[in-house]
Amino acid sequence: MRATLSRLAPWRRLHAPLPAGWLAGRFPHALRARTFRQQRDYFLYVPTTVTRRDRVPLLVMLHGCSQDARTFAEGTRMNEVADQHHFIVLYPQQSLQANPLRCWNWFEPRTREGAGEAAAIVTLVRDIARRYPVDRSRVYLAGISAGGAMTAVLAFCYGAIFAACAMVAGVMYRGADSALAAAQTMRAGARLSPETTAHEAARRVSRKLRFVPALVMHGSRDTVVHPRNAEQIVSQFRKFAELVSTPPEPLAGPVERCINGEGRKYWQRDYVRSDQVLLRSISVDGLGHAWSGGDERHRFNDAAHPDASRLIWDFVSKFRRPAPPRWPLIRFWFRYLRRYLRS
Repeated sequence: MRATLSRLAPWRRLHAPLPAGWLAGRFPHALRARTFRQQRDYFLYVPTTVTRRDRVPLLVMLHGCSQDARTFAEGTRMNEVADQHHFIVLYPQQSLQANPLRCWNWFEPRTREGAGEAAAIVTLVRDIARRYPVDRSRVYLAGISAGGAMTAVLAFCYGAIFAACAMVAGVMYRGADSALAAAQTMRAGARLSPETTAHEAARRVSRKLRFVPALVMHGSRDTVVHPRNAEQIVSQFRKFAELVSTPPEPLAGPVERCINGEGRKYWQRDYVRSDQVLLRSISVDGLGHAWSGGDERHRFNDAAHPDASRLIWDFVSKFRRPAPPRWPLIRFWFRYLRRYLRS
């Protein structure tokens, strides 16, 4: 009887109801005990249509300063997009102990190198992908302001994990190395050259890392994070895309369009390789430091279109991360078999 029940256990797990809706959790305990000592929460939105037998995309959303996961979710209305397009949304939340304004510390030296908060977020993403029916080839990343700056860090340091990303009112990778420098960068742009930092990143990255297609969105009247930062992000990502391609090949463009739809007009610039848009810049006329098309009941949201959430999903959802080579798995089973035969 016990043997029968044990054989049925995997079947029961597969068909057990999947928790759905707005779910709360905490970062993995082992992580909190080591490099990420402050206790941090996360929130997860799982549409009711998702089952354990599915393999659905995961979108990681990083809030900005003076925001938390709930207000970010309600302001961006990203959960409504998730319901419509059948994907899971993860909202990591910064703690007040780590930063009194809940800003992600994207400028800290360890985080810029892929450790610290960057490593903690990636560990959480991997944990969620293990426990929920996530298609690991379709893990995406988006953020605003400090969350946008952290998105750039994660895209450069963990390109093997994320299929595409989006930055709203963000700052380029390695744009600052202290809180004071971060404030100066936000006001006037980074002092370092985007091309120089792209070269430095290309020299450091391993063969496992790759260019992450990106959408860069900014308001023309942003007085908190100067629009020059968006130009620097585009220049940096464009140069990095060239440097890590084999052989080095620049992105063509930009192909520019002025779009006059519902709400504000915006300029869209596309950078292309092999007929595929790998980098897109959107400048929204008259938009301040806000999520375009958001719920104005929450700070840093502007109700006027374009709808940033839908623009972001329309862009990132076109990409899949390349499947990993099969050789590591073959080597694993070869070593396992060799140990078994020796025992």
